[in-house]
Amino acid sequence: MHSFSVIIPVLDESSMINKTVGHVYHLAAGFDVELIVVDGDSKGKTIKAVRDKRVIKVVSPKGRGQQMNKGASAAKGDILLFLHTDTELPDNAFRLLSSVIDDGRYAGGAFDLGIQSDRTIFRLIEKLVFVRTRLTGIPYGDQGIFIKKECFDKVGCFEEIPLMEDVELMQRIKRSGYEICIIPHKVKTSARRWEKEGVFYCTMRNWALISLYHLGIEPEKLVRYYYRDWKDE
Repeated sequence: MHSFSVIIPVLDESSMINKTVGHVYHLAAGFDVELIVVDGDSKGKTIKAVRDKRVIKVVSPKGRGQQMNKGASAAKGDILLFLHTDTELPDNAFRLLSSVIDDGRYAGGAFDLGIQSDRTIFRLIEKLVFVRTRLTGIPYGDQGIFIKKECFDKVGCFEEIPLMEDVELMQRIKRSGYEICIIPHKVKTSARRWEKEGVFYCTMRNWALISLYHLGIEPEKLVRYYYRDWKDE
């Protein structure tokens, strides 16, 4: 039986973290799952709000790459699952993950993207992401990236860059000869960023940034166009 370490990088998510923790533990019933919350706030504002005593609480310098690496270094599970605070896993997530790893072909992967909104435009975005991931084999962090810990340790951890750390790791895994699986079941990620910034602007901006990244523009130069006034975990 596989053991799982669910690693959640957070920053200023006190209002949401207990819902996420409860969701993960509900799905984890019957599986060997530890939950690690890594706070990018030096004062640990979000982890202080966590009520469940089972949660492993870690403080790290701000930045998803650094936070996820810190969480991975504390993990005891043989499968690492990196989850955003505002993303919900499919109901049978841990069974699906176990099946993929048992297959033997894959080092890791992610789920398909689902967006929590009834707006038709988000169904289009989901379909575009579906096509993109099937063509490239590269999922993004909001799809719930998972990886065997032995593979994570072998290929190296997340690059501690301000943007694209998820894409860079997936590319490195593929270059190392490992296969990545996109599980055909959707996570449900919040539409809050699209709604805040505007669906068209947010989508076009994201596509432009990933295109520039693939053209060789450094993440340190791209990040100023990504975050603006948004405070992300």
